[in-house]
Amino acid sequence: MPTEKQKMLAGELYVATGEELAADGRRVAEWMDRYNASIARTQRDYPAMLRELLGEVGEGAYIRLPFHCDYGYNISLGRGVFLNFNCVILDVVKVAIGDGTQIGPGVQILTADHPRDPARRRAGLELGPPVTIGRNVWIGAAAIILPGVTVGDDAIVGAGAVVTRDVRSGATVVGNPAKERAA
Repeated sequence: MPTEKQKMLAGELYVATGEELAADGRRVAEWMDRYNASIARTQRDYPAMLRELLGEVGEGAYIRLPFHCDYGYNISLGRGVFLNFNCVILDVVKVAIGDGTQIGPGVQILTADHPRDPARRRAGLELGPPVTIGRNVWIGAAAIILPGVTVGDDAIVGAGAVVTRDVRSGATVVGNPAKERAA
């Protein structure tokens, strides 16, 4: 029988309890305490710290403080990725961010989701569809990327947009819910 962590990583319904997920949570909390308290460090020190926690960190990737995530090991940053102040990534499953993508302050990237059936929610069940953000994407301040969304290469997500469905390559989306804006 799979563990709750194995079910979580597979994108299946799981209960976010148990020692295995709690231990991961403690490890991430301790890392975030160190990372977010390191404002006096030079930018040179950050890649090594990011590699301690994140699944993949491309050359030149940088995350400004503060930064918050669920587990870290499900996050993949391409080369030259930049996340500005106060970004949150709820990474119960894979979050892949492509080379050269720039993410504004206060952006939330969410894979954590809950069943629509109230009985399943009462039972404490959760699930997580992955999020994929392509290469050379620009995501404006305070945008929210919801579970299961794919943002194509060269797309722009306007500040404050709530992205509820996939964004095609090269498109610009704005608003709540985010809709494509004509060029």
